[in-house]
Amino acid sequence: MSATIYSNSSFTDTPYGLKLQQTITATGTTSVTIPTGIRRVYAIVIGGGGAGGWTSAGGTGGGGAGGYAAGWTWATNTVTVGTGGASISSSVVAPTGTSSVYGMVIAGGGSGGGGTAANGGTAGNTLGGAGGGNAGGGAATGGAISYTGAPTSGSSSVGYAGGGGQNANTGTAVAGGAGVSSGGGSGVLNLQTLARTGGAGGRGLICGGGGGVTTSGVGTGGAGGTGDFFAGGIGSTGTGTSFGAGGGGAGIAGAGSDASGTTGGNGGSGGGGGGGSGANGTSGAGGNGIVYLYY
Repeated sequence: MSATIYSNSSFTDTPYGLKLQQTITATGTTSVTIPTGIRRVYAIVIGGGGAGGWTSAGGTGGGGAGGYAAGWTWATNTVTVGTGGASISSSVVAPTGTSSVYGMVIAGGGSGGGGTAANGGTAGNTLGGAGGGNAGGGAATGGAISYTGAPTSGSSSVGYAGGGGQNANTGTAVAGGAGVSSGGGSGVLNLQTLARTGGAGGRGLICGGGGGVTTSGVGTGGAGGTGDFFAGGIGSTGTGTSFGAGGGGAGIAGAGSDASGTTGGNGGSGGGGGGGSGANGTSGAGGNGIVYLYY
């Protein structure tokens, strides 16, 4: 008798012999029904994306993508789907996304984007969420550890969860670090009459938002990161401080939305990071998480 690992000709991530039975998008903790006799479930869980940053001056970082985790777990009748960080239009720390959980498989939320040189993007939580970008100074690292045991990633660095883009007040944008979950792009604040573009969200399966830009010249917000399945949103562009917000990052289940004026684009469904705001604008919200159950 012989066996081959190549019997599954589709070569997808779907566990061989299983089917996607449930897709849960309702946020918070809800009940699920698993058929009698099913004792183990293969779960893919994605945390909520981080919101883009905000300051009255604009030029803020994009939010980091929600974390990703997958594996076998016991069947249970409850599931938690994380929420994306809410958009903001006042001087508060940009919210991180929250965790998604099924059984013992868990993925953290993405970091919020930073608003000033003194406020690097909030740190990704300890469950593999990606880091948020910043306008200057420090940027957030990725989550300290993921479900897989992958370690933290430094600012602008590639990793399982990428670090946020770090712009050390040079006026030059920096993209978010690439990863399974990628970091948000840095913002740029420069009121000279120079053309400036915000940092793009990093590339990945789930992507961070683009950074905002503020300039008296032509300003173009950073594009949200483009993922394996969906595109990131486009940053807004125009002359003067009424433009320059960043686009939303792609989620695992939907595209990031485009920015408009000084309002950042929202992250795509399934963990995309929100775009950073322009001057006196509104940051983009992070995309909600999602949970897939196979049995």
